[in-house]
Amino acid sequence: MTSPTVMCVSECFVKPQHDLSQDTNQPIYLTPFELTFINAKYSQKGLLFAKPSPENQDFSVTAFLDDLRRSLSATLTHFYPLAARLATRIEQNPPSYVIYIDPQNSPGVKFIHATVDATISDIVASSDVPIVVRSFFDLNDAVNHDGHTLPLLSIQVTELTDGIFIGGSVNHLVADGTSFWHFMSAWSEIFRSNEQNGGVISRPPVFKRWVLEGSDPITKLPFTLLDQPTKGSEHHPQLRERFFHFSSAAVSKLKAKANDECNTQKISSLQAVSALLWRCVTRARQPPLNSETVCNLVTNGRRRVNPPLSDEYFGSPIDIITGTATVEDLMAHGLGWAAMKIHETVKHHDVAAVEKRSWLQNPLVYGCEFGLGKAVAARSGFMNKADGKITMYPGREGGGSMDVEVCMSPEYSMDLECDKELISALESN
Repeated sequence: MTSPTVMCVSECFVKPQHDLSQDTNQPIYLTPFELTFINAKYSQKGLLFAKPSPENQDFSVTAFLDDLRRSLSATLTHFYPLAARLATRIEQNPPSYVIYIDPQNSPGVKFIHATVDATISDIVASSDVPIVVRSFFDLNDAVNHDGHTLPLLSIQVTELTDGIFIGGSVNHLVADGTSFWHFMSAWSEIFRSNEQNGGVISRPPVFKRWVLEGSDPITKLPFTLLDQPTKGSEHHPQLRERFFHFSSAAVSKLKAKANDECNTQKISSLQAVSALLWRCVTRARQPPLNSETVCNLVTNGRRRVNPPLSDEYFGSPIDIITGTATVEDLMAHGLGWAAMKIHETVKHHDVAAVEKRSWLQNPLVYGCEFGLGKAVAARSGFMNKADGKITMYPGREGGGSMDVEVCMSPEYSMDLECDKELISALESN
């Protein structure tokens, strides 16, 4: 079946409505946390909404887009780094260069209106993510270093027959997932208030950079790094992207099983589900029993530094930690053993935020409504996808449920779907 074509209707750039203070024109220097991702690709996340019925005479797509642009401008007053560009300054002593966010001399955030002849059902009816979703996002193949010449944030609003998809492509040097959804929540808040509160938001972002005690607040990079390739690859591996829904009951059952097997209460819901997927994905690939398998976890570093950063810290303070095991051990032992492996990995890195369940109980993702009600689904673009990559979202119904996107090579995906342990876990839904 031919994938429908997404057509661009219009595009423009949106700048902050005004400056909150003189600081908005000052450079923002990137931390070592953020500079780690200089050659990674942009992050792409978005929400699918149902369009108000044709009988609703109060709704107009044209008026909706105007309101989105206007409220986006008001929101960028608070989140002004997103409307900036990257800049590089050469230092002579020592010979090095500095990459920073430059709020000046930028056209702003790119805003695209597009249309596609598709319905909500075409997007969510199957657990497989249709290829057309990749076209719901801008800046495909852009790497973070490209933020010198490309927008640090591009918003694409794609109009479906009966729905609206709002997708964001954001430079990972500027914002991690926590910061992106913070921005989206604030944008929705201002949109719904119709700016009657003067554009005030409930959770203003914090831009003061974290600096290791005794360190230079400006990170200087050696010239050798400047010579490393930064061009994004146009080759995309053939992957099958599939969503699995875990109800709150299914998650609770997995957590209880993992803790019972280890005679503990330390294992979190996130760790239990991660352990299940680690085992199932590994089993589907059928690697040699004596080979090593790893489970990489992206962690929120806001609570890892001393003193801890605010939850409203706007940036990309993320880290990757790795749990390892031989395939034989992972398969021979149960869910609890794998979950404890993950728990110990998290514990040794003292990442308290990973063990919290607040993101499950308070799904900020689905709190972004833009006057359209709760989103039907969350989806991601094709950037940074790889065989075995797993993305977890809070479930739409809340209560600790999860929607899990699994990317697998087609040769392994059928074995994953037929995995008895995975099927058993999903039967609790």
